[in-house]
Amino acid sequence: MRNFVLALSAFFVIFSCKNKSETKENITENKTSLPNYGNVDLDKVFTKQDDVLSDKASMVRYIDQYYKKVWEGSDLSGGILVAKGDDILYENYRGFGREGNQMPIDKNTPLHVASVSKTMTAMAMMKLIEAGKIKLSDHLTQFFPGFPYPNVTVQSLLSQRSGLPKYEHFITNIKPAPAELSKPFITNEDVLNMIIKYKPELARETNTGFMYCNTNFALLALLVEKVTKMPFPQAMKEMVFEPLKMNHSYIFQEKDIPTASQSFYYGRGKLYPLDRLDLIYGDKNVYTTPRDLFNFSKAMFSKDFLKPELMQMVFEPYSNEKAGMNNYGLGFRMKIFDNGEKLTYHNGWWHGTNSVFAHLLKSKVTIVAIGNKYSNRVYTALALSGLFEDFPVQKDKLHSVMNDNKDTLSSQHEVYGE
Repeated sequence: MRNFVLALSAFFVIFSCKNKSETKENITENKTSLPNYGNVDLDKVFTKQDDVLSDKASMVRYIDQYYKKVWEGSDLSGGILVAKGDDILYENYRGFGREGNQMPIDKNTPLHVASVSKTMTAMAMMKLIEAGKIKLSDHLTQFFPGFPYPNVTVQSLLSQRSGLPKYEHFITNIKPAPAELSKPFITNEDVLNMIIKYKPELARETNTGFMYCNTNFALLALLVEKVTKMPFPQAMKEMVFEPLKMNHSYIFQEKDIPTASQSFYYGRGKLYPLDRLDLIYGDKNVYTTPRDLFNFSKAMFSKDFLKPELMQMVFEPYSNEKAGMNNYGLGFRMKIFDNGEKLTYHNGWWHGTNSVFAHLLKSKVTIVAIGNKYSNRVYTALALSGLFEDFPVQKDKLHSVMNDNKDTLSSQHEVYGE
């Protein structure tokens, strides 16, 4: 009896220590003074009903046929994931992350998602807004002395309505060439300094309409740094990546060049070289996986992600001056169809990278496609949304894709599509 009591006592001591250890580990993992998404429980976002799909077997077979036709048939490189609720319906990977057939791509291989990065930059900013650290109505002149456009606000950056010129273009038009352009890589701070010093003309008056512009999100990254008093890569790690268990996600920096996945030209498999714009972040440079983006998507379905009034603003269309199907919210694109249905998503393109991230509000479906060998065909993954909701245009595109319509396969990257 005495031995039994001693054994039982030892069990409880070990169990208690293990629980304390696990608790300490979890606290350490999410320990940060920054507003963050640590209150989202990824295991409790969906109900069992959210996972239900009446024709699941046939749906999976259809997606597999799509993958064989488009991805394998075109020798694409990268990964794809389709999930409903918690249930991953389909997932596949192929190709290599680095030249010389190095780094076989699998579920744990971080790939550059280009402009899909904007969705995560936006949600970091929304968390700071929720915490009262900054306001949507705040003007950039409050944070950046000498900023020459007094009407530009945080919201006009998030909604792509600032009218700011694209940094990819305006820096090359400065004569004589500024000293910053002699560096191998320019930074977000360099972009801001050139804006303040050279005061390039606005591409359009602020808040008069939509204009997709990477400058908006490069400046949002600087605002995150200003408010958090922390480098953007570390702020994103503490606010978004670690709390949401995005364990293979990071912001690309110069130190990552020797080890990070690379991008390639379509067909020949030739490496797409880095250039001086490749270290600017906020608008791009999140390296992540389909599974990590799935966690991000799941979190956005949670009632604990943001206050309801802020979450509603994310998917509100703000560019309504001109009637049309395409629109933009806060860090997300949307297509609003004639039947009233709304497709919320973001695509990405940078050099040899193409990506798709669809977050379907009604069906609670996530679609992720990341390719690192440049091809417009990666964008056909967005058409899979037509399998789950009543998106007539996407259904037509998917039908064309599956019936070998080469025009559809080669023209998916519409001007509004990035």
